[in-house]
Amino acid sequence: MDRRSFIESCAARVGSLSVASLPAAAWAEDAQPREYAKALLVDEQRRPFKASSLQPQTNYVFHYPYEATPVFLLDLGKAAEPAALSTKGSERYAWPGGVGPRRSIVAFSAICAHRLVYPTREVSFISFRKTRATKGVRDQLIHCCSENSQYDPAQGARVLSGPAEQPLCAVLLSHDPRTDTLTAWGTLGGELFSEFFRKYEMRLSLEMGARAVNPVADQSVVSELSHFCRNTIQC
Repeated sequence: MDRRSFIESCAARVGSLSVASLPAAAWAEDAQPREYAKALLVDEQRRPFKASSLQPQTNYVFHYPYEATPVFLLDLGKAAEPAALSTKGSERYAWPGGVGPRRSIVAFSAICAHRLVYPTREVSFISFRKTRATKGVRDQLIHCCSENSQYDPAQGARVLSGPAEQPLCAVLLSHDPRTDTLTAWGTLGGELFSEFFRKYEMRLSLEMGARAVNPVADQSVVSELSHFCRNTIQC
């Protein structure tokens, strides 16, 4: 696929899907959840991923709502309470908190809200830090090494410090207590997918072709970040 075709594909698919799935109220003062196709989280053998298999305070990654857009999946080891947040456009929204037996499981877009840094197969400059980063404000935060934006996953990925202008976009999960499975079904907060596809259109075109902008449906594979990515940078 050539560069022009890829850009046109991105614009058409991301634009039509986002707008079509966006409730009318989301254009008003308060941001509302954006529903996408439901995707059951599965392990690398395509078996249903069990929430109880998450190691607390360990980086996991899956892709949603598009095949090229990564998401951090975390068990914080403690309950994550609901939080009132806002986007850089001053749209208020209520993050519902964690899910699972202890309400400790959360998911956020792994695309930094500042420079759109994200985990790739080769390297990741953004990740959850169990202990304080060199320039961290405290333990248990998501830290991006590009100008040190820091987010609190226990408070809906609220910006703690650095140049980021809004929280990481939340990915909404449901937990089935009978099967202990997790399903992604939407997003909440400031989406940056259109900007992401514009910035990385050449890289994604070479790596994934047209499927980079394909919506995820039915299933999404969960991997530990250390397995997904060859080099996780600690700064």
